[in-house]
Amino acid sequence: MSEEIPVCRAGCGACCIAPSISSLAKPAGEPCRHLDAEWRCRLFGDPRRPACCGGLQPSVEMCGSSRAHALQWLAELEAQTRP
Repeated sequence: MSEEIPVCRAGCGACCIAPSISSLAKPAGEPCRHLDAEWRCRLFGDPRRPACCGGLQPSVEMCGSSRAHALQWLAELEAQTRP
């Protein structure tokens, strides 16, 4: 089980860029339309936020020590789970 980190890293947004989000017709590798200028989700905590997004929780395994690590880790996960 991966160790959780308490909050998202400021200025990251990797989990809103790397994976595809089918309910928003968002392809992998493109920023979600709900990201703001500070790379924060404008729907965080909002019931309109897609369920798949809520399933991504910050963790040391996923987020690592940098935004680059998170983007790479999530891109690899996306590739492994592509239909």
